[in-house]
Amino acid sequence: MMGEVFFSLMLCIFLCMACYFDYRFCRIPNWLVLLILGLGLVRAFWTGGPYQIWSYVLWGSMMLLALYPLFRIGTMGGGDLKLYAVCCGFFPREKILSFLFFSLLIAALFSLFRFVRRADLKERFVYLLAYVKSVADSGEWKLYFSDVQEKKKAGICLAGPILLSVLLYWGGFY
Repeated sequence: MMGEVFFSLMLCIFLCMACYFDYRFCRIPNWLVLLILGLGLVRAFWTGGPYQIWSYVLWGSMMLLALYPLFRIGTMGGGDLKLYAVCCGFFPREKILSFLFFSLLIAALFSLFRFVRRADLKERFVYLLAYVKSVADSGEWKLYFSDVQEKKKAGICLAGPILLSVLLYWGGFY
């Protein structure tokens, strides 16, 4: 029990650091992702031995594969993708989809609030529809954001929603 509290606290500290880097510099350093990975591997071994390490690696890899298309089209950053992968191993297998769902829901709410506050919700929705139409017409996946300014204007940092989803889980919400 005490070990689990330690690992949970350390993950929260590392995720707070990830939030700092993500919101300040729009990137999550690889050394921080590796720290969380190391913490997750130690936790996995601590709680279940070598089998649990394989489970941690398997679920992290599955998260990478599931979210890779979002990274590939430019709607998710590489640091966010890696952060999801290393964090999902801290959850029981049956809670991983809930973790993903709630973090993405929180990100969507952040985005909605941001677009309403900036009064460009209609513009963002039109951009999304134009992107979907373009992909459907061409039959090829394209980058979602056509230029860097567009990405900065509409992009959302996911470290915060990931942290909030982790806290919701540990708070017993799901």
